[in-house]
Amino acid sequence: MTRFLAIASLGVATLLSAAPATAQSNWNWTGGRADGRDYRLAGPGVRLLFPELRQTRRGRAWVMLNFDRNRDGYIGPREAEMANRAFANVAGPRRDRFDWDARDVVIVEQRGGGWDRGAMRGYGFRQTQRGATMTMQEDVLFATDSAVLRPGAIEKLRPLAGYLRANPGVRVAIDGHTDSRGTDAHNQALSLRRADSVRAAFDQMGVVRARFSVQGYGESRPVATNATPQGMRQNRRVEVTLLGQRADSFAR
Repeated sequence: MTRFLAIASLGVATLLSAAPATAQSNWNWTGGRADGRDYRLAGPGVRLLFPELRQTRRGRAWVMLNFDRNRDGYIGPREAEMANRAFANVAGPRRDRFDWDARDVVIVEQRGGGWDRGAMRGYGFRQTQRGATMTMQEDVLFATDSAVLRPGAIEKLRPLAGYLRANPGVRVAIDGHTDSRGTDAHNQALSLRRADSVRAAFDQMGVVRARFSVQGYGESRPVATNATPQGMRQNRRVEVTLLGQRADSFAR
């Protein structure tokens, strides 16, 4: 038994020394959380993985998304070595206390991932059931009764585009809303066109359109009364939600 433990210890040491480090800014940390999947591990390398990787949902997702190099659905010994080495470098000596959720955004900031934390804080994200949501009023983005973005609207959206480029695992919902003026059909169509205009702006800034869901709700979801000009202004809005993300991640 003593000899077996010595051999096993040597194997773990080999794992930590043999594999090259992976660029942390390129790792996908959000699988198994944002996409809702429970990734399965298979292959001869699985038994070599740290328990924190093979026995947790986030760990399994992280291994499959980042270290299944040939995308065959199996983890070989070399892939397991690379995963263990990379995880040990990030988690430190207390791997059992590793905070998976914090990695979703913090690791990008630490490695200079190309997004502006101050600008993201300025959006004023709030926590909703779907994730971190921010609101942009109509007059910031559009002229009255128009779905054409104002000249300065792109600049308003640029910091968010930078965050999304640096975090390719984050998916986004864009929802358009109007006040109660006009017919239901007109408001529904206008809200959808506006949401789609915002999505198209992100597409122009290099964020893949497949990451977005776009919906128009017309006047059906007011956040204030439509009996006053101020209330109607609040209702004319576009909401952008970073699905599965925490609003307090951008408040620090």
